[in-house]
Amino acid sequence: MSDGMRRTKLWDLPVRLTHWSFVALLPALWGSAEFGKIDLHKTLGLVMAGLVVFRVLWGLIGSQTARFTQFVKGPSKVIAYMHGLRSGKESEPVVGHNPMGAVSVVLLLGLLAAQVAIGLFTQDVDGVESGPLNYMVSYETADALREWHELVFNVILAFVVLHLAAILFYAIKKKDRLVPPMITGSKDLPESVPAPKMAPLWRALPLIIIAAAFSWWLGKGAPTSLEQLNAPPPPDASEYM
Repeated sequence: MSDGMRRTKLWDLPVRLTHWSFVALLPALWGSAEFGKIDLHKTLGLVMAGLVVFRVLWGLIGSQTARFTQFVKGPSKVIAYMHGLRSGKESEPVVGHNPMGAVSVVLLLGLLAAQVAIGLFTQDVDGVESGPLNYMVSYETADALREWHELVFNVILAFVVLHLAAILFYAIKKKDRLVPPMITGSKDLPESVPAPKMAPLWRALPLIIIAAAFSWWLGKGAPTSLEQLNAPPPPDASEYM
């Protein structure tokens, strides 16, 4: 006898807001850079930095389905899951990210973190506009990092295409719609599947404060003392040309 289905809370609000913020920020970052809105681009980059920091912290103490210890599996588990997909063999319902989805989450966070970190030090073609930590590196290094900033963004775009392809695969071949639960937070699962534990929303508040403070600190040039914090902004590397 098949199990009855039960509406199950799967994704908490912090996970969903972070996810869709990533979705909104990527085109906004591209557009602001493409159309020369550099101040806006830098502001959005700092927002992205805060989101990445928050998601990492929430992955440590957040809800069960948000925690890395819950969904990140070893290579053997990922390979076994891929074999199951290829053979079409039925498997137990996955609560949260499946092993392949876990790889996707980790890779995306790593790419976004790398993109933000590079952007902090880079400069534009003319050496006029630069990231808040540009003063820490030479002109040549900042110039080279600009190329890496563009390269990593292209890798992120390729990753997004693969992600969208995976969503279509699950929707068409597996009859598993991944997008609606990331909007509503809930999904129909067999009653025999235990509902994941959700963290209270108040737990996200100190993490939001930490992430926002970290982004603000980066935007101020990462000062290490009150004297540096109150000092004039550090000069760009372009001034040493």
